Order: sequence, then C-alpha cells, then structure tokens
Amino acid sequence: MENELVNISVIVNGVQIRRSVPARQHLVDFLRENLGLTGSHLGCEHGVCGACTVLVDGEMIRGCLMLAAQADGVKVETIEGLSGHGVIGELQQQFHVRNALQCGFCTPGMLITAAEIVDRNPDATREEIREHISGNYCRCTGYQAIVDAISATLEARSAARGPR
Repeated sequence: MENELVNISVIVNGVQIRRSVPARQHLVDFLRENLGLTGSHLGCEHGVCGACTVLVDGEMIRGCLMLAAQADGVKVETIEGLSGHGVIGELQQQFHVRNALQCGFCTPGMLITAAEIVDRNPDATREEIREHISGNYCRCTGYQAIVDAISATLEARSAARGPR
C-alpha cells in the first residue's frame, strides 16, 4: 500500500501534467520533487506556517495538507507561475523596497497570501492586512515591513484607479 501509485492529470502554472505519484505524496512534495518547483517550502508540515501555500482552482491551500492524488483534475498555481502576474510583480517590488523579504523562506507563501488580499479587498486597512496574513509565519521581519509593502501596493493601485 505504501508504494501504491496513482495516476493524476493536473494543470500546474498553465501546463498540463500527467504523472504517476505515490498515493501518500503531498502536493508540495510533488511540486518540489517531481516538477522542480521549489518556491513553495516545507515548514511545519501541519498547515499552520503558510510556507507551502499554493493556489488550487484559485483558492489558497496548504500544500502540505493536500495529497498530490487529490490534485487530479485541478489547476494549481505556484509562486513560479504567479511571478509574471502584475499583482505579484507589484508586491515583489514593494517587498524589495521595504526589505520585507529577509531570509526568503516565508516569502512565496506570504506573496500568494498578499496577492489574495490585494485582489479581493482593494480597500483593506492595515488591520485587515495583518489579520489576512496572520496564518503565515515570518521569523525575520516582525511583519511590519510586510504590512507596509502590502499597504503600499494597495495605495498605488488606488491612486492609479483615481477617485471613486
């Protein structure tokens, strides 16, 4: 049973992938080990740190809590796939300017989480930003620079939209 393989078909970052995977392999391990997409990290392996965050059918999930076999038929987006998207580019720039990405371990999951609030709540307050990223652990920054980066991205987008 431990070595049982399961055939999956999944779209990863816009590319159709068909593979046989171990039945008990986690999605983040599949992405890292089988596809070489190492942006998502393994931290706690219990779903609480956010380092393994990816998008599955547009929703944030913890890649350490989902089996690769469960991804059969879905669309997965990783930080590598999102890096060319405008929201991530703006956030990456603001993270860089504000030194919000120190060691980098939490950064991919934090950027995916930040992109979600930028997309879904363009008028988010600093408190809403803090609440939204609270499921992602960062041991280096103290979060202030991360909140500043997300807030600056929202402010720049608001200025570009103009008055309502």
